[in-house]
Amino acid sequence: MSALKPTICAVLAVVAVSAAGCSKHYIPNTDVEDTDDNREIVAFCELYRRAIERKDVPALLELASPHYYEDGGNVDASDDIDFAGLREYLLDRFADASAIRYEIRYRRVTRTEDYVYVDYTYSGSFRLPSEEGNEKWRSTVEENRLELVLHDDGYRIVAGM
Repeated sequence: MSALKPTICAVLAVVAVSAAGCSKHYIPNTDVEDTDDNREIVAFCELYRRAIERKDVPALLELASPHYYEDGGNVDASDDIDFAGLREYLLDRFADASAIRYEIRYRRVTRTEDYVYVDYTYSGSFRLPSEEGNEKWRSTVEENRLELVLHDDGYRIVAGM
């Protein structure tokens, strides 16, 4: 029986080393596999996140593709937004907020031939005027997806802002 112990220990050691070799590494504070491409995509999305916190409409427009189109997730065309309407949409969304905190937890990066999809959970906090005349923080936690396309100098957002 004691001759069996070294064999079992050796088998367990091989299994442990094999399992460790197959484990994925993730970009810190994300659920996204750590690759050069994924790091570049997350870095691009961080530009988007920081621009939202600054309410920087010109920066957000630079990140958007001229082919930007958002259908609002429904069949009602009245709430659709294209690139021409994006500036007004963003200005309207930021108008009442005196401060924004926008945190993102990146969940998944998926590539197709034409698009890169970035699925994430965001936690948004917004300081807005209240009925009493002062400002109050409002917050939300939601799932979202940015749809990106390759562009000369990196990526551009075609939907999801």
